[in-house]
Amino acid sequence: MQITVSGHQMEITEPLRNYASEKIGRIQKHFDHVINTNIVLHVQKNQHKAEATIHTRGATMHADAEGLNMYAAIDSLADKLDRQVLKHKEKAKSHHRDEGSSRKNEAP
Repeated sequence: MQITVSGHQMEITEPLRNYASEKIGRIQKHFDHVINTNIVLHVQKNQHKAEATIHTRGATMHADAEGLNMYAAIDSLADKLDRQVLKHKEKAKSHHRDEGSSRKNEAP
């Protein structure tokens, strides 16, 4: 999984980049089909915002979050994306039963 962290009118420090990569990287623990992730961090006055777009096979997911500081915004963003990925994984899973039902296999 390729993770790109960029800043909108702000400089991204190495600890901030590592923290974002680590938090978003845990999504791969639930879902292996993530191709790449783009994270954009920006500050407007006192609002710290984090946005991310995840590209997977068959779906593109987007989330944004705000926090008191950038680390809180990244935590909230990771939680939102984690829920979206789990929901997508559940939808993609086949809910059909096995080929034959027990009634058809029973002898009369």
